[in-house]
Amino acid sequence: MRRFLIWSAGFLLLNLGLWLAVVVSGLHTVSENWRSASRAPLGIAPDPRIERQAVIQVYAARAVSWRGYFGVHSWISIKAPEAEYFTTYEVTGWRVRYGGQAVSASRRAPDSRWFGSEPSLIADFRGREAEAAIARLQTAISDYRHNDEYTVWPGPNSNTFIAHLGRVVPELRLDLPPTAVGKDFLSTGLWAKAPSGTGYQLSLSGLLGVLIAWEEGLEVNLLGLTYGVDVKDLSIKLPMVGRVGF
Repeated sequence: MRRFLIWSAGFLLLNLGLWLAVVVSGLHTVSENWRSASRAPLGIAPDPRIERQAVIQVYAARAVSWRGYFGVHSWISIKAPEAEYFTTYEVTGWRVRYGGQAVSASRRAPDSRWFGSEPSLIADFRGREAEAAIARLQTAISDYRHNDEYTVWPGPNSNTFIAHLGRVVPELRLDLPPTAVGKDFLSTGLWAKAPSGTGYQLSLSGLLGVLIAWEEGLEVNLLGLTYGVDVKDLSIKLPMVGRVGF
């Protein structure tokens, strides 16, 4: 019991330190009102009027309000060949609260800020292979099992949805950040492919698990928080803080 208490205290102190690091570093702030927060694009995504081939992009940005200290919101944007706009698919909790479906489709710019938070590009897939993958993505979006539910922690949430799509289209080689809380919430069973499709994971309701994959490296999930080592990119993965490179 004493050893358990010591480990528990160490776990709490570690995560308190990580949270304080996020607050002090300014990685996220809650001072801006979400109603007036910028939704402007950053110019990362290609102009669909110029880029005529198929494009699939995945982004993640710090979540709104206090949730942003702990995790990110992720989404996927798809442009078919010759299309003049992207369609952005994402999961939001407010839609479920008001009796709607969790998954929404809109024409918002793929690289637009998420209520003031700048997005990071997680995956960029183009050309004929991307074109061939669009049909599978559309089917996976329609078949998403949690379209009538949303839970910030440990899932299902926006990151659960994007991880699901990554497993269906492994060509994306989707390496979601460790701050994507909910990515390890599995729709069926305890065993699944990693979101990148380059390995496998075990997970108990998104609260306890382990993932081993070439793209993600080694990840351990404790209470929905991800700790890991990515040998491929020479970095460590920490909850709240994210990826730290060497």
